[in-house]
Amino acid sequence: MKKAIFVLMVTAISATAQSKLPLTVEKAIQLGLENSKALHSSLMKVEYADAKAGETNASRLPSLKFGGAYTRLSDVPPFNIGPFPPILTTPINVSPAVLNNYNLKLSFTQPLFTGFRMDALSAAADYSAEAQNFEYSKDRSDLIYNVRVAYWSLYKAIQIKKVIDENVEQVRAHLKDVQNLMVQGMTTNNDVLKVQVQLSDAQLKQIDASNGVRLAMIALNNTIGIPLTIEIDLESKVVHQPKDYGDLNKLIEQAMERRPELKAMDSRVKAGEAGVTAAKSGWFPQIYLSGNYYYSRPNQRLFPTQDIFKDTWDVSVGVSLDIWNWGTTLHQTDQAQAQLAQARDAVGQIQDGITLELTQSYLNVQQAKERITVADQGVKQAEENYRVTNKRFNAGLVSTSEMLDAEVALLQAKTSQTNALVDYEISQARIEKAIGG
Repeated sequence: MKKAIFVLMVTAISATAQSKLPLTVEKAIQLGLENSKALHSSLMKVEYADAKAGETNASRLPSLKFGGAYTRLSDVPPFNIGPFPPILTTPINVSPAVLNNYNLKLSFTQPLFTGFRMDALSAAADYSAEAQNFEYSKDRSDLIYNVRVAYWSLYKAIQIKKVIDENVEQVRAHLKDVQNLMVQGMTTNNDVLKVQVQLSDAQLKQIDASNGVRLAMIALNNTIGIPLTIEIDLESKVVHQPKDYGDLNKLIEQAMERRPELKAMDSRVKAGEAGVTAAKSGWFPQIYLSGNYYYSRPNQRLFPTQDIFKDTWDVSVGVSLDIWNWGTTLHQTDQAQAQLAQARDAVGQIQDGITLELTQSYLNVQQAKERITVADQGVKQAEENYRVTNKRFNAGLVSTSEMLDAEVALLQAKTSQTNALVDYEISQARIEKAIGG
């Protein structure tokens, strides 16, 4: 239902070329979760694993099978006794020839003991399904993080373009001032050329910024699964709210408890242990209870043969044990133990990776926080420098080169501030993902 509404909304937006899709970061995440083909594929893996576990568990229960057959036999003489004159003057039909045979059969089988194989396979399937659920949670967390990164990357590109647009207007106004001064004979043509070169450079940056916005928007559209041509209007803004994440070691402990990929691998280890048990089942006898109910015409168990439906049944207990299979059970056990060792090694690798990722994220968020403070101070200084330099330039007290330097410094300071703010937002999203949030 949600997807249908969204499709209608997108269709309406596409029909109006000037319309834009308003989008908050929360809405972007919602669309990404609804439209992601990769996440849907991960969900299908979960359903497959659950169904596989159900199939494996069902093998432990009694199975019932029904079958039927019709057979047409070639004509043969019936089995007769006699005659034996003078006592028996006419032959006795002992077994008539029944040419049309009908057989109905209902069978059941129940494993009684399989060397713990059934229980182990059932446990392994359950653990595998559990692991797949955790992996789905990881894929979902990764998608949310990717949407946040794409959203704030577009926000950064838009903000940087605004800064560059502002710089272009400043340089353009500066060019007019210099041209007026040259007309009045108060400056040289070389000063005009310097400003024109600066304006050309600013316009080139403006073109690059516009392209950067477009590419970032396409990347976001692709991440959330909407048409790449849709124009987006970002409604969420970066609000700098510093957060204290506390001690790094405690964060690592939390991550070890919460990260879904680590939980998934723990389940894989348990599945591997069950797999070893299942592989060893070949050393034990296999015991099954079975039974059959027959409804046949004629029923072969009855003598003499009669062309009527008769029912019979049987129940049996079967035992089998591999005496010699050329080491098959041993090799299967070795394979299962090797796979278990790989799973245990993978747990250690994931733990090391989580520790490294969280440490890097922790340092990055601290660095980003410090960069914001420095960048804010840099913008204040650059704005004041631009104000004073512009005032002195209008009074003829500074050169064109100094004015250009002030404009460049202001552009760089505002760009650095934008980068610092957005990088902090992204670093927060990364550390939350690293913790397992």
